[in-house]
Parts: sequence; C-alpha cells; structure tokens
Amino acid sequence: MKLNKFANLLVIGLVLTVAASGCRKKPVNVTDLPGARAGRISDTGPGGVIPPAPPMSTDQGTGGVIGGHVSNPASLHDGWPEDAQILKTDTVYFDFDSSVLKTAEKPKVAAVADYLKANSANAVRVEGNCDERGTEEYNRSLGERRALAVREELIRLGIDPTRADTISYGKDRPADPGHDESAWKKNRRDDFIVLSPPK
Repeated sequence: MKLNKFANLLVIGLVLTVAASGCRKKPVNVTDLPGARAGRISDTGPGGVIPPAPPMSTDQGTGGVIGGHVSNPASLHDGWPEDAQILKTDTVYFDFDSSVLKTAEKPKVAAVADYLKANSANAVRVEGNCDERGTEEYNRSLGERRALAVREELIRLGIDPTRADTISYGKDRPADPGHDESAWKKNRRDDFIVLSPPK
C-alpha cells in the first residue's frame, strides 16, 4: 500500500516536472549582434542588458551604432603606429563593478580630447580593463562598457567618432598583478593608445 502511494507521488511529480519545463520557444524580433555568441546572456552586471542598436544603412562600411554614434570597424586603424606613453598620465580609473565615468576623471578625458584636437591626424584607442574579480565574460563586457563610456565623452567634447577606437581586455592585462584592493584599484581603468597615420 505504501509503495503504491509512493509510486503515484513519483509519477505525479514527474508529470509536473515535464509540464513545468515545457517547450522552448524561439524568441521573436531579436536582432543578432555582430560577433555575438549564441546562448544565454549571463553576468550582465548592474547596468543590465545593453539595448539593441538602431538600424543603420549598410553603405556606411562601419562596425555598427553605439550610443547613437557609428562605431569604427575593427580594422579602421590597422597598421597605424602605436604609442602608449604620450597619454599614459591620463589613464582613467573606475569604481568597482562600474562603467560610470567619475567627475574626477573627466579632466583626463578632456586632456585627451585637447591632444587629439592639437594633433588632427592622430587617433586614439581606448582600452577597457578590469580587476581580476568576476568571470571572463563579465569582465570583457564591463571593460567594453568602460571604453565606450570614455569614447562617448570624447565625442561629446568634439572628437570625431572615427578617431576613437575601443577594445576591451577584461582582466587579461592587469597593471598590478597583486590580489588586493590597492592592486584592483589600478586595474579598473581605461588606457589611451595614440595611433598615428603610417608615413
């Protein structure tokens, strides 16, 4: 008798589990992002999921639209000589788990904009970095948001969007290899690399 009740409960539980899992439906009206991997988005962080970009014409030959501005294709400045020293003192630092450009860091971005205005042939690559905490995927996304935040500020200050490239290294390129807050503070940053046209 007890075995019968147990078997009935087991069958009911199994049926409910199967019914609850249901069938997966394909999402409707979803735009695939260039270079995006299929699968579930995880570790979106406090900023949430970035909304899809508005459509753009295909004759612009660029990488897409970010923050209302056309982003540069990855190869726009390929082969241009790089200099990491010119703007080294203007490295921008971020709070933990944040891509918000702090008011105290804005003068550094303004100095980069002034340099670019004075050197109109040059461009800059903004390199987003994170500390070691968090997953690889999350830090890559956070580094990208940090680089894009600084790029948007450069554009707001009058820099042509085609002169500001971005890349995220996530936690792959720490400035300080330590494992404490003093090291992490140095690793939550955007570096500026000056790109000069080939001669």
